[in-house]
Amino acid sequence: MFTGLIQAIGTVSHASNYELSVSWDTHQYPTMSEGIALGDSIAVDGVCLTVMQIVQNGFVAAVSPETVSRTTLSEGQIGTCPVNLESSLRVGSKVGGHFVTGHIDGVGYFESAIQTATSWEMSFKVPDARIARYIVPKGSISINGISLTVADCNPSGSWFKVAVIPVTYYDTNLQFLKTGSVVNLEGDVLGKYVEKFMRIRPSASTSDNLSEDELLEGNSIPSPMMQSYDNASITSSFLEEHGYS
Repeated sequence: MFTGLIQAIGTVSHASNYELSVSWDTHQYPTMSEGIALGDSIAVDGVCLTVMQIVQNGFVAAVSPETVSRTTLSEGQIGTCPVNLESSLRVGSKVGGHFVTGHIDGVGYFESAIQTATSWEMSFKVPDARIARYIVPKGSISINGISLTVADCNPSGSWFKVAVIPVTYYDTNLQFLKTGSVVNLEGDVLGKYVEKFMRIRPSASTSDNLSEDELLEGNSIPSPMMQSYDNASITSSFLEEHGYS
C-alpha cells in the first residue's frame, strides 16, 4: 500500500527477461535508500514491484507479463522518461495523499499542460472505458504513482484535468511529459469497492444469461437495499437513523 507522495525520481533499465533494474541518485535522495530490504514493495511509476536484489544505488525487481501489458514498464516505454519512486506505507506513517495499491488499471495519454499563477493544469485522455468509469469530479486518481485530485472531467471519464502545484510538478516526472506521453493510471480503490458492494451476485439462472463482460460491467439486478427505497423515502431522518448525521 502506498500514499501517492513521491519520494524520489529514478531510472529503469532491463536487467534480463522480465527483470528490471531501478536506480536513483543516492546523494540527491538519501532517504529513499534507508531501510530497503529484500522483499520490500516499492512503487515504480505507480507499479508495485518487489525488491529481489539490492544493488548499488537501487534494486532489481521482476515484472510479470500482465504488468508489462498494462503499464509503461513495457520494452518500448522503458527509458523514455524518468520514473517516480515511493516505498510502501509503514504502520503509523501519515497518509498525505490517498490509498494507492500499486495495481495499475491501465494507461492514459498526456494531452496538455497550461501554467497558471498557482499551478499547472494538466489534461489527460483515457481511451479504456474500464478505467474511465472510476474518474469522477473531485475524486482521487493516481498518475504515475502520484496522488492527484480530478479537477474536471467529461461525463464518461475519457478526458480529465488535474491541477498540479509547483512542488509536485518539479518533484515528479510530470515535468518531463510531452503531448502523447503514456502514463500509468490507478483509480481510487474505495470507489471500486463501493461499486462492487452496490451490486449483489445474480442468481444462477440470471448469471447464466449474462456474458462475462456484462457481469464485470455490473449488469445485474440492484441490491435489495436500493430496491427497497426510492428517492422520496431517503430523508434526513432516514439518514440519521442509519448512521449518517
